[in-house]
Amino acid sequence: VQLQASGGGLVQAGGSLRLACAASGFTSNYYAIGWFRQAPGKAREGVSCISSSGVKIYYTDSAKGRFTISIDNAKNTVYLQMNSLKPEDTAVYYCAAAPGSTLLSTRGRWTAANYHYWGQGTQVTVSS
Repeated sequence: VQLQASGGGLVQAGGSLRLACAASGFTSNYYAIGWFRQAPGKAREGVSCISSSGVKIYYTDSAKGRFTISIDNAKNTVYLQMNSLKPEDTAVYYCAAAPGSTLLSTRGRWTAANYHYWGQGTQVTVSS
């Protein structure tokens, strides 16, 4: 499985960015894609995740109401639309893939170790 994250950049507070995660190499149709982020000096944290069907979608509190995750199976791409960005959203954003069953538990879906494949990360910087 290979994941390629893109779409990061520099934006002012209140602005928007759309991240994309192009995925390939899945041998199963039952998988999950998660977005995580890591700010300097902080632990990696979950942001949002989605099932391969697009039916199951989850957000952490920091993303609810501002971020929208979606999947385009025709393009094998997961998007993370980020609106109303804040300086505290500044981080490297990673997409990662896990078995679909990872989404079944609250703790499981936000545990980075459950995601076996990771993209290279894309930097998001929000200026105040």
